Amino acid sequence: MALRTRVTKLLGIDHPIIQGGMAWTSTAELAAAVSNAGGIGIIGAGHMPTDLLREQIRTAKKLTDKPFGVNLMLLTPHIDDIVAMVLEEGVPAVTTGAGNPAKYIDDLHDRGIKVLAIAPSVALAKRLEAAGADAIIGEGMEAGGHIGELTTMVLVPQLVDAVSVPVIAAGGIADGRGMAAAFALGAEAVQVGTRFMCATECTIHPAVKEMVLRAKDRDTVVTGRSTGHPVRVLKNKLSRMLEELDRENKPEELEALGTGKLALAMRQGDVAMGSVMAGQAAAMVKRIQPAAEIVAEMVAQAEEVMRALGRLPEA
Repeated sequence: MALRTRVTKLLGIDHPIIQGGMAWTSTAELAAAVSNAGGIGIIGAGHMPTDLLREQIRTAKKLTDKPFGVNLMLLTPHIDDIVAMVLEEGVPAVTTGAGNPAKYIDDLHDRGIKVLAIAPSVALAKRLEAAGADAIIGEGMEAGGHIGELTTMVLVPQLVDAVSVPVIAAGGIADGRGMAAAFALGAEAVQVGTRFMCATECTIHPAVKEMVLRAKDRDTVVTGRSTGHPVRVLKNKLSRMLEELDRENKPEELEALGTGKLALAMRQGDVAMGSVMAGQAAAMVKRIQPAAEIVAEMVAQAEEVMRALGRLPEA
């Protein structure tokens, strides 16, 4: 059984797996490894300086001849400079989050760059399709990092009914069972972030990987609701402090405390006072393994589940 969809055709990839573009986490090394495995790897730009992101793109080009992409965080103050650089470098695809990429889509399409836009709601998905997005990533609140309010199970089928472009399911998907479930909901690919945090090629600090591996089912929490930009993280000393500021409705203090904490965790390994952005699927990640094994295991399990579900019960 080959999982061929409009998304695999759109991106020129073998498997309908998009690696989530996680800031300070999905570097060129991880993105290239996922692309070489037949999915598509995404470099997480976040607030990365433009020159550093250019270096990351050029490193990925050296590590893979397969399609890869860049995640554009649209709230970044220098997003115009980042998009201009991405246009110069000519990456095959971008994923976009934290806003509407409408003002950039025509220029991206002129360079042959596919636009996969994240939508946590039906209303935004419709606007993104009207603006020309090639596919919609329906990201449920199970995901790590910045999230919406709807679950993946509820969001994805509504998006499938609401738009005509392909829908990619994201949030809470870490194995082939979740992948098969996403297909049952009408999705044509999945975006996976948290499981790839424990890929061998992921360059985050080993202490963060260990924290993910130890995570249990209730070990994530949503912080920052008072700011209007809720974030799912693994529980630690920082998250408890942020929760207290949320309860006290002190968004300015909360934002000040949270500034720079993602890099503190991912690059320096401070898992007490760093922001360890990870999804609820962290509890399903059991070991560190090469990205190629993760992709192969997910595809094989999804095919097994889908094949089994296709059998009618004996009379």
